[in-house]
Amino acid sequence: MLMRTDPFRELDRLTQQLMGPGTWSRPSAMPMDAYREGDEYVVAFDLPGVTADAIDIDVERNMLTVKAERRPVTKTDDVQMELSERPLGVFSRQIVLADTLDTEHIKADYDAGVLTLRIPIAERAKPRKISIGVGSGPKEISG
Repeated sequence: MLMRTDPFRELDRLTQQLMGPGTWSRPSAMPMDAYREGDEYVVAFDLPGVTADAIDIDVERNMLTVKAERRPVTKTDDVQMELSERPLGVFSRQIVLADTLDTEHIKADYDAGVLTLRIPIAERAKPRKISIGVGSGPKEISG
């Protein structure tokens, strides 16, 4: 039901590590998991250190876009950075959603650095039983 839009994700991740933090025009990728749970798809994005107000979620047609920004911790003059491995900047991910998902009723929760989106499966895509009508046999048409 979900399709990846970027087959070179690992190559992009390595390139972004070498080139520095993401910007709004060139965001870094964010890791995610996607799975089906009952009658909905669940997509979880890792965004540690990002505040909820720095996350932007958009759906246009069947394209889901998640953007987030990890801002640097405010430093005072007496702080000297010894090691900085956590990436800063803008992170983004786009996912093409199948037509069988109900994009009008997406729920988003953010807890412990994980953004979880729950996307219900549309009623028209759920399996249903079709009843078979029994006719009364052949009919004669007179004219």
